[in-house]
Amino acid sequence: MAALADKFAVNLKSERLRRKLSQEALAAKAGLSVSYISMLERGQRTPPLDTLESLAKALAVSPTSLLS
Repeated sequence: MAALADKFAVNLKSERLRRKLSQEALAAKAGLSVSYISMLERGQRTPPLDTLESLAKALAVSPTSLLS
């Protein structure tokens, strides 16, 4: 499962940067805290499915694209 969590962390940051969003902007769009976004991007936390869905919607991508 660690490999999947690592892929998620890399993909989340990549998609955020591709859309030129700051962590603050993504946090606001997804209804999450900036510190939580930071922990997700560093692989320190893995999100529950509802959070994964919120992040995917905020980035306008499918949830599976954040995991592949």
